[in-house]
Amino acid sequence: MQRAKRGRDNPALNLAISVGNALKKPVIVVFGLTANYPGAQRRHYRFLVDGLPEVQDALAARNVHLVLRIGDPADVVLCVAEEVRPALVIADENPLRIGMEWRRLVAEGLSVPFVLVDADVVVPSAHFPKEEFAARTIRPKIHKVLDLYMQRTGNPRAHIALPPAEIPVGEGIEPDALLNSLHVGGVGEVADYRGGPAEAMRRLQRFLKDRLPRYATERNEPTPYMTSELSAHLHFGHISPTTIALAVRDSGAAQESIDAFLEELIVRRELAINFVARNPDYDRLEGCAAWGLKTLAKHRDDPRPVLYSAETLERGETSDLLWNAAQKEMVLTGRMHNYLRMYWAKKILEWSPDPETAFAIALDLNDRYEMDGRDPNGYAGIAWAIGGKHDRPWAERQIFGTIRFMSGASTGRKFDSAAYISRVQELEKGTYLAT
Repeated sequence: MQRAKRGRDNPALNLAISVGNALKKPVIVVFGLTANYPGAQRRHYRFLVDGLPEVQDALAARNVHLVLRIGDPADVVLCVAEEVRPALVIADENPLRIGMEWRRLVAEGLSVPFVLVDADVVVPSAHFPKEEFAARTIRPKIHKVLDLYMQRTGNPRAHIALPPAEIPVGEGIEPDALLNSLHVGGVGEVADYRGGPAEAMRRLQRFLKDRLPRYATERNEPTPYMTSELSAHLHFGHISPTTIALAVRDSGAAQESIDAFLEELIVRRELAINFVARNPDYDRLEGCAAWGLKTLAKHRDDPRPVLYSAETLERGETSDLLWNAAQKEMVLTGRMHNYLRMYWAKKILEWSPDPETAFAIALDLNDRYEMDGRDPNGYAGIAWAIGGKHDRPWAERQIFGTIRFMSGASTGRKFDSAAYISRVQELEKGTYLAT
């Protein structure tokens, strides 16, 4: 268990238990907790470890034991496999470079079958073996098979438990102790942003009740948020996207809002996963569309209105109050509204000496501060904003070429930007109460 960190509605786990029952074998779950995940900060580790006791309890309810060890995940899996001599090893897929490398090492080191299950999408990525050009190319392919996967599945219980004397030694599942053992630093924790399956379900119920009915018309409004705010819980695998999709589909809300949300959750999210899975340059400017790279190269030497250093951008000290507010919200809360993320990245392109620098700065800030950083959605979003990925050419202009442009004036008119800036200022003063 590495990407889908939950004890229910987990296709990889369900398969393991079903096969274990058929073979009359016990099932154990192994989790390797590394302190060296690229780009991960203390706030990300806190979010992760807070959910582990819930995972342990959910597994225990299914007669499955969780073995957690600190170390490189591939090494941990191979070490435990050597101890218990399994008949089969099952893992959840992860399209990111480091996740694929861990799975490659496990596959090479095992002498038994090793099966991967796509546990964090609605429609498995295997349906899309090539990189998709845009939402319009992947959408019909998803909808063609969507009904097959938009189904509720059971959560079988393991028939046989591993005898206590044979359970491999692991760490205690206590969040504070685990965090102390890791000795991770970097960007600090966000006190009121909790991880775990229970918190994910709380947010889902809040969304269904208070926000989904207005989602179609107000999803771009950041004050107050009308989005689900489940991206971090999806990133850490604390909730299944299929669980969310089914709850939204059956919510009774207006079809317009249901369709708008499922487009984001399934089509757009799985387009981003396809990008990361099929494009080896997903975290570099080179991974963007050829037309985008060409137009950026043509305008590489265009004069910039102002140049800001990475440090100035990180502090949110530009002349653009709306951009500063978005940056500070991310630093303070670990999140940034979806609509503002687009504007935020495009302004970094405008204020950087070249597109490569802009891409690198945006990626660094996103991965370090966003609670859902280091995620396919983030990589695809930055590639869209800076390099035109999944987009089309627009009217040509300075710096951007034919990359879509967003101005502060037009962006600020689409919602109550003054109220948003004021809320972030309250956050800075510590007087805004998050929910």
